Amino acid sequence: MTDEEKFIFDLEGYLVIKNVLTPDEVAEMNAIIDQGNREGPPSLWGDPFKKLIDHPKTLPYLIELIGPKVRLDHDYAIFMTEGERRGRLHGGEDGGRPGGNEGDHWYKCRDGVIRNGLCVMTYFLTGAAEGDGGFACIPGSHKSNFSTGTVPDEVRRFERPAHYVVQPAVEAGDALFFTEAVIHGTMPWRATHERRSLLYKYSPGHSAWSGNFYDLSKYAELTEQQRQMLMPPSIGGRPDVIQEEPQ
Repeated sequence: MTDEEKFIFDLEGYLVIKNVLTPDEVAEMNAIIDQGNREGPPSLWGDPFKKLIDHPKTLPYLIELIGPKVRLDHDYAIFMTEGERRGRLHGGEDGGRPGGNEGDHWYKCRDGVIRNGLCVMTYFLTGAAEGDGGFACIPGSHKSNFSTGTVPDEVRRFERPAHYVVQPAVEAGDALFFTEAVIHGTMPWRATHERRSLLYKYSPGHSAWSGNFYDLSKYAELTEQQRQMLMPPSIGGRPDVIQEEPQ
């Protein structure tokens, strides 16, 4: 992860990582989806999707921004057709209300080290040009001193455009990493092609957002690193995801 990428993420709360997946990888995954694989966690849809658990191009970002004991908390896909609507703006450290229960949505940077609670690595199997819709956020809101409750309701539902709400343009094969501490949501889908996004959500090794932990018996031929990342949350004696090579 470059110093500029750290600057951008600290500034905005999200980061677009270009060309994570090759055209062949995108085509293979889309072909599997075309065959009807749309239900349940994508990580169970076959090897191409299982590899996303610890993809070599994204794992360094997970370790740098969440920590060496990072774990996959849960994963799912979002499919949208033209005109379809989804969730409004949400997130942030307090869930947009006093005493909110989203205690795992946090961000901090101390002595040059960035750490986050629940985060998302989104893989795009189709592109989203500016104005197409899909993922949107309020850049910098992960460090805001005000809750989502200060955002007008019509803005949170995307009925009124606001200059501070941004929908980043992405291409098929790109990934977008964001912290759940940034206020985010899903804009109505306006493109004529189907939106296909895979969301792999990660937590520090000691915490969890989902109460449903992974059943490793459902996965064939996991690597030891993948097994480590699918473990339930714990802190005492939990090893790092990437082990030091013996001297």
